[in-house]
Amino acid sequence: MTAGQNPTVAAGRSVTVDGVLRRSARRTPERVAIHYRDRSWTYGELDEAVSRAAQVLRSSGLAPGDRVGAYGHNSDAYLIGFLACARGGLVHVPVNQNLTGDDLAYIVGQAGCGLVLADPDLAGNLPEGTRVLALRDSDESLLARLDTTTPYDGPEPRGEDLTQLLYTSGTTALPKGAMLTHRALVHEYLSAITALDLQAGDLPVHSLPLYHSAQMHVFLLPYLAVGAVNVILDAPDAGQILDLIEAGHADSLFVPPTVWIGLSNRPDFATRDLSGLRKAYYGASIMPVPVLERLRERLPKLAFYNCFGQSEIGPLAMVLGPHEHKGRMDSCGRPVLFVEARVVDESGKDVPDGERGEIVYRSPQLCDGYWDRPEETAEAFRDGWFHSGDLAVRDEEGYFTVVDRVKDVINSGGVLVASRQVEDALYTHDAVAEVAVIGLPDERWIEAVTAVVVARTEVTEAELLAHAREKLAAFKTPKQVLFVDELPRNASGKILKRELRDRFADARSETVQG
Repeated sequence: MTAGQNPTVAAGRSVTVDGVLRRSARRTPERVAIHYRDRSWTYGELDEAVSRAAQVLRSSGLAPGDRVGAYGHNSDAYLIGFLACARGGLVHVPVNQNLTGDDLAYIVGQAGCGLVLADPDLAGNLPEGTRVLALRDSDESLLARLDTTTPYDGPEPRGEDLTQLLYTSGTTALPKGAMLTHRALVHEYLSAITALDLQAGDLPVHSLPLYHSAQMHVFLLPYLAVGAVNVILDAPDAGQILDLIEAGHADSLFVPPTVWIGLSNRPDFATRDLSGLRKAYYGASIMPVPVLERLRERLPKLAFYNCFGQSEIGPLAMVLGPHEHKGRMDSCGRPVLFVEARVVDESGKDVPDGERGEIVYRSPQLCDGYWDRPEETAEAFRDGWFHSGDLAVRDEEGYFTVVDRVKDVINSGGVLVASRQVEDALYTHDAVAEVAVIGLPDERWIEAVTAVVVARTEVTEAELLAHAREKLAAFKTPKQVLFVDELPRNASGKILKRELRDRFADARSETVQG
């Protein structure tokens, strides 16, 4: 607190994540906030549950600033646990529920979690000696103890306090814990509400893992802020999602491109009545333009929004709205309300519009750096800007088009090749269901452009290479095509190219020698 600041005034200006729910509860206490399986919570009931859960956590000996891991599947209990940490001044540490072994132990240990909220079927994966409180499905779980606990009435957190360590997805290296404050996340919620046209009358369905920032912070919390009725699903089950849409229980859907691809490939996608779906959001990874064109052709009245960003900025940074897609469907849009962005060269100087460079950000949404990683923090935050690692081109109207991740650009014979352009070319072949383009070590080319393909129908390597040659310059055409049954991805739908590079590291040399 600055000198002379009145503490009563400061408390009255509180900006906290849990305050988002509290305001909605006071505005519309009887309105349904959450449907999960056979349970429903009104805004008033949900707010009361969060206060009781905060008391459970604080009475267990946890102090403000202590880290609390969250290792569970999607549920109402998971949401309550997150908001209870926020209300009680604790730092929430969401953990990918698919992690086990060393990967799991690394995050729990690196964050210094004093307690982990876990679903019973996952608790056994935690490192020995971890202090665990079940989220649900137990007589002693957080959810079960709400009825016998009084609401929390302790001191409220401040806007500048940490509320979450949001670990990066770790697709290129060990994950880092981005330190998000209450104030940063609330700014991001406001950006999401304005850029994505989120309204109280919408019927959103939330199916991606809540541990991931996109589903939690771009959609679920902003929708709670505006007072919408939310449906939480255990997972992005395509059949269940289509059923909800047909029944009139969902008209707003966010899923990554991989799920949209899966939906569009379903035999019944062309016959189901999806006229009730009004808003379609995609993000977390690049949407292939051919796939987006197929979706827009099938659902011409559906409003598509491209959401782009990364964990460190809460995560929404840019949006391409439904009326901005024409002529720029490969663009990720323009910066949202509280984000300022530039495209710079290696020295940090702005590059001219139309030239490729790295996106850098300045925003109140940004994290405070990486937990206990001062060197990585200093590397990412230079000259007052956050360096994203994304390569992009900005046009004269201010629209950004992401070319690639810095670490995913392929150096083929000394010429840089953007994997996305090659992927888009291959997606225009009817036999390609999914594709990821990577660079593999090569004595001649430094890195050989390699396409890893999931085929929809029978197709040969020669056919795909011939198709690529018709669409691309010779140096961008893949040197080989590798076929797989599925592409590795994290729970947010992001393809793990690092795993593909490790898996096929010797494939190029073996092919050359053969």
